Amino acid sequence: MNVSKKPTRKKPSAQRTARDERARARDTRTLGVALFLLVLLGLSALAGVRMESGPPAYTAGDIADTDVIARRDFLIEDMAATLAKRRRAAEAQPPVFDLSRDALRSIDAAVHDVFGTLDAATPEAMEDVRWQIAEDLNAEIGKATLALWQREDFQNLVLARVLPWVGEALARGVVEDASELSRHEHGIILRDMAAGEETMVADPEATMDITRLRAALAAFLKDELKKPLTVRKAVWTLLAPLLEPSLTLDREETRARADRAMAAVQPVYFHVRQGEILVRHGEAVTLEQQIKLQAMAAESPRGVTVLPAAGIFALAALMGLGLLLCRRAGLCPALQGRDYVLLSVLAVVFCAGAKFLALIGGPLTLGSPVLTKEIIPYSLPLAGASGVAAMFFPLVTCFFVTLLLAFFCAQILGGGLTLFSFFFATGLLYAFVIKQAESRKELLASVLPLLAGLSLAWVGANFLDYQGLAHALAGGAYVLAGGFVSLVLLLALSPMAEYLLGYVSRFRLMELMSLEQPLLQELMVSAPGSYHHSLVLSNMVEAGARAIGANPLLARVAALYHDVGKVTKPQYFVENQMGGENRHDKLAPSMSALILTSHVKQGVELARTHKLGAEIEDLIRQHHGTMLISFFYHKACEQAEARGEAPPREDEFRYPGPKPQTKEAGLLLLADAIEASSRTLVEPTPSRIKGHIEKLIKKIFSDGQLDESALTLKDLHELSEVFLRILTGIFHQRIEYPGGDNPQLREDARARTEYRPESAFVDAPPPEACPEPRSGHKPEQDPTGQSCPADARDAGTVLKFTKRRGAK
Repeated sequence: MNVSKKPTRKKPSAQRTARDERARARDTRTLGVALFLLVLLGLSALAGVRMESGPPAYTAGDIADTDVIARRDFLIEDMAATLAKRRRAAEAQPPVFDLSRDALRSIDAAVHDVFGTLDAATPEAMEDVRWQIAEDLNAEIGKATLALWQREDFQNLVLARVLPWVGEALARGVVEDASELSRHEHGIILRDMAAGEETMVADPEATMDITRLRAALAAFLKDELKKPLTVRKAVWTLLAPLLEPSLTLDREETRARADRAMAAVQPVYFHVRQGEILVRHGEAVTLEQQIKLQAMAAESPRGVTVLPAAGIFALAALMGLGLLLCRRAGLCPALQGRDYVLLSVLAVVFCAGAKFLALIGGPLTLGSPVLTKEIIPYSLPLAGASGVAAMFFPLVTCFFVTLLLAFFCAQILGGGLTLFSFFFATGLLYAFVIKQAESRKELLASVLPLLAGLSLAWVGANFLDYQGLAHALAGGAYVLAGGFVSLVLLLALSPMAEYLLGYVSRFRLMELMSLEQPLLQELMVSAPGSYHHSLVLSNMVEAGARAIGANPLLARVAALYHDVGKVTKPQYFVENQMGGENRHDKLAPSMSALILTSHVKQGVELARTHKLGAEIEDLIRQHHGTMLISFFYHKACEQAEARGEAPPREDEFRYPGPKPQTKEAGLLLLADAIEASSRTLVEPTPSRIKGHIEKLIKKIFSDGQLDESALTLKDLHELSEVFLRILTGIFHQRIEYPGGDNPQLREDARARTEYRPESAFVDAPPPEACPEPRSGHKPEQDPTGQSCPADARDAGTVLKFTKRRGAK
């Protein structure tokens, strides 16, 4: 009978757990980015909405029941002056005359027809031909003239000399009547349609008409060609009936150009100044005042303007892109999902406040000659948003947040570059001030430099458009009121962000650093050894953080709480056994590893229960990374080998991770491993401590634990120097008292040689590779391998920093 075995659930590997954590963080970040973009889109639409109330609607003859004051400068078109100006522009537009080549071709064809008819006619038909030509030319033609036309020399004269001269005259332009040109004192435009050219003729009187052309032709025959009267009469009789103008007025094109000239004329306006009283209370409204009121109502924007909203969104998205680019450049950490939520909330709250001010600004300023609609926007407490951002974000992030909010609020309030500069400069100043505050008292005092900065910014903005002392004082009062409201909003919003989104401000960190905290008190009572270890570690990480530019306050607080998970099973950690039995001796290696790794998860749960904040939770979760608990792993391998079984998987003896994601987390991992393992050193001289530190840093580095942190090779070098200085101070040499039997020295030696399994992450060398242990030191309890000779101890472990991870 086959009995199927129930499949056992495998413990999730450290890599898979870390991968799941990263996937969840990535999904949360994606949702946060989507929310942020949606908020930007909504705020862009809000900025495109104009719902300003207009002035009272009075018509001519009504009695005004209130004073109506112009809220802004605006222009009113002077219809009569504009119409007169456009008429003048139309009259000044030169007429267009089209130059035609058909006149010359028509004359040439007619002359050739006459000569051809005469050449082909017989003497018997000559009389009929004469009457036919006279009919065509509509002129009396004598027999002598007709005989002259038949002569070859006459025909050559006409074709070779006269027609070319006529053609040149027509090409220059000939009109029907000179009176057509006398009206156009501004000149005319000759448009040659065949050549596609236009010529401006400034003096139209120089253009010939048909009468002047005929006179010029007679003078040409007489003076230049020296022809007798009979020849001149014959030429005149032939050509005079054929001459026609080559220039004709294009009335349609002339009218179209006049219309375009009128359309190009700018309207004539008269200027209404802001603060000007349009209508006084109790007086009858005139037609001119009605026109001004209607113009002012037309200037009051209403509805959604799509194109400006789209432009605002495009510029805002480009500014928001700076948050991503500064992360790529290593100037600021990557924003998480909750960061985008906080930024979205700040944007909605303060932009809604800006819209509220825009709506009530008009009614508030009605009837006040001093308080204008341009003063109200300067009272917006936008610096409070920068202050809240400075509580939780680095300065580079605060820069882009302030830039984005200043842009949106300036657009919503209808302000220009001056208002934007006011918001941006004062918001950035307050972010700097908040970053320097170290206590709640300094936070309250931050309003003083804020008020000074607001006053200076208002003076600069007021000087750009000075409207008198009364206007400046009224605006200054509103600006200072906005400064006090900024402080109130900072004090109100920052605790809400801490409570709802899990942020930890520096003031909360300073509160958590107090040793009177209940969780630290419980750690001190339940796990005194872990408590002492945390105190030492806090000094190490604080000094290391200052050396590498990390957050020393966050690192110190995280070090104090990193081992709070040990309060649930303190006796399973050697520093809390106080010389008693080691409970791991009776446990399987896998169970011992499970107990050691569980203190990370339990520490995160305790941190969440006591609301230490997400930053502290993350550092507790990452302070061991995915390191191998090598002592129990090798012990399990030995037992499996003795039983003839397959060796266990490494994943079952690794911490769940994830690996350190920040400088502070990487620093905490290094300091924790070095401080814990340094207690196993025998005769900890400075040289041995230095070698021990460098070896551990290299092993941790080569194990890939720092791959995802922001620590650089320079940072690791700085940390090794800091750790050496602190540990050398801790393990300083003591003066040996007479008698040689000092209980304190024995206790210190015992403490340094005690086994710390939770820090046994380094691959220990095989037992057969180690020589006999030195006195007072047990190799099976030494996770650092100090009992091995140098060649065996360091084989395969002293690696270059660049083996597993390139320099950043």
